[in-house]
Amino acid sequence: MATGPNLHCQAQFTVTLPTRPVVKLPSSRFRFVSWHRLEQCDVRGDQLTCPRVREGPSEEELFQRQGDDICLERGRRRRRREGEGQRWEERLQENWENCLELNLSYQDLGDPFQQENFLRILRRLIRVEELQLVDNSLTNLSSVRLPRCRMLNLQRNHLVCLRQLPKLPVVEHLCLSENAISSLGGLGALGNSPLRSLNLTRNPVTFTQDYRARVFHCLPKLEVLDGIPKLPEDSELTRPQFPETTRMCNIL
Repeated sequence: MATGPNLHCQAQFTVTLPTRPVVKLPSSRFRFVSWHRLEQCDVRGDQLTCPRVREGPSEEELFQRQGDDICLERGRRRRRREGEGQRWEERLQENWENCLELNLSYQDLGDPFQQENFLRILRRLIRVEELQLVDNSLTNLSSVRLPRCRMLNLQRNHLVCLRQLPKLPVVEHLCLSENAISSLGGLGALGNSPLRSLNLTRNPVTFTQDYRARVFHCLPKLEVLDGIPKLPEDSELTRPQFPETTRMCNIL
């Protein structure tokens, strides 16, 4: 048997640590509660710059998350009925009508009842002047009117045409980059507004022929498109080339 100072003996031990039970935090029961539904909360909507307005599931839905879809639909219909009879005190605390500058981006609107609640809030923004709605998976805002909005950011949503925009009678700066807009149909509706800058970058429509010239033709007051000021060549539309008329008839 070899002996000496170079001989090392290693022993392996397995230590089993006791498992601790999962303990819920005291605030976990409030993780789906909106800020204006907390007791003894006097904060109003016009005092918040970036509020979280995403509607959480009801208690019935949380209890039936693992049930069938019929139970979930019943819970959503019940939620809509409750929304129609919203308390007057809650509306006063939300106070969306007096918001002047608001950022409602990144709300993660995954369920239909969350989208309905979000549209309800947008319809109440009658005095907002600057509004951020980035990355909310919005598809149609044509039922919304923003009478005093001067700056609107709809970057990174799911709009497919300009007719899905809200009514914007006084908008000056409009950002629609990273959507799915493929045509300029409905752009003329912005002709009566004092629109100065428009951003349509990363939309399929930017690859169409005479894109910039067509936009400036529909919006003569526009100054900046996609971050580039109006250029002299933006006023020249390419005329379609038709064959010259002739009295000769070619028989093939």
